[in-house]
Amino acid sequence: MLRSVRRGAPLLLALAATSVRAQTRAAPTRTAPHRTAPHRASTLESIWYTRNGAPSTLDFVAHAAHISAVSPQVFVFDNDGDIQGALDTTVVRVARAQHVTIIPLVMNPGFDQVMMHRILVVAEVRAHAIRSLARVCREQHVDGLQFDIENVHVTDRDVFTRFVQEAVDSVHRAGCTLSAAVVPRTSDDPGPTAYHRWIYDNWRGVYDYKALADTLDFLSYMTYAQHTGGSTPGPVGGTPWIKACLEFVLKQGVPPGKISLGIPGYSDHWFPGWNWRDGAHARGNDISYATGDSIIKKYRATRVWDPVQQSPFAMFENAGVFEHVWLEDVRSFQAKLALVRTYKLRGYSVWMLGLEDMRIWALPNL
Repeated sequence: MLRSVRRGAPLLLALAATSVRAQTRAAPTRTAPHRTAPHRASTLESIWYTRNGAPSTLDFVAHAAHISAVSPQVFVFDNDGDIQGALDTTVVRVARAQHVTIIPLVMNPGFDQVMMHRILVVAEVRAHAIRSLARVCREQHVDGLQFDIENVHVTDRDVFTRFVQEAVDSVHRAGCTLSAAVVPRTSDDPGPTAYHRWIYDNWRGVYDYKALADTLDFLSYMTYAQHTGGSTPGPVGGTPWIKACLEFVLKQGVPPGKISLGIPGYSDHWFPGWNWRDGAHARGNDISYATGDSIIKKYRATRVWDPVQQSPFAMFENAGVFEHVWLEDVRSFQAKLALVRTYKLRGYSVWMLGLEDMRIWALPNL
């Protein structure tokens, strides 16, 4: 989740203090992996990501009846391949009561590239990490696990693919599904600028989509963070770019039924900043729809619907310097849902609960 260039490390470091092994309880006997499937009237599987605590938890409690699967961002590898973290007991209780599938994320904390390289290439650490995945499945009584392993250098593509392939058998034997959230791309061309090459080498290029789809239960294809805190302003996920990403992954031979389309629930705000380390610089922040709407109203800016990108934006002056907000609202959400149906995908995965335009929940057939 490239949006994570700008988020996540404080929470993940806090989670590292709690060991999964400290939460062990007797596991039920399961002989085969649970297969994630829609349980609502909609034919689309809807996966919503959460973080422990408000506002994600409160949002999940309020809207669990509209959600197929909840994917809490709670588990992280450590340098030895162990897994740390803890599920929110309220999320678990409500999910079970509402028959919502639980598929926690397992991440490299802070998207630490050096740590993940060590896990991939040091045989004993890799083996321990794979055993740890199976242990989490058994001890936490979850239905599946999803990798959110990012900022892995493109030169580690083959070892990353082998790691995933080895992990699948172990996790399936423990009774869980295994999927992966993967950063999308539109081609295997790194691109024309240093920025494009950096983002390809470190974020986009490592995923062999076909090989991963062949072994995993499905892919959550993270078609958001088209623009990041390190780029110029633009849509979180514009329709032409999302279509190009989908066309590329489908041409690689990934079946539509194994693709869950990543949909952003968050919006972005770009503004000038300054600090002692970086000096003057532009920066972009991931924000909730409500925050973006509030900023636009505060500056009495004009919201404009971009008919090509299918997202609204506003540009406004703040003490002589212009700022930009690109929103993901109910209308842009509908446009992305239409792509799920047009391409006959298995469903969609939304980052994240608590950030979305709340009018989304009134949409039919979510």
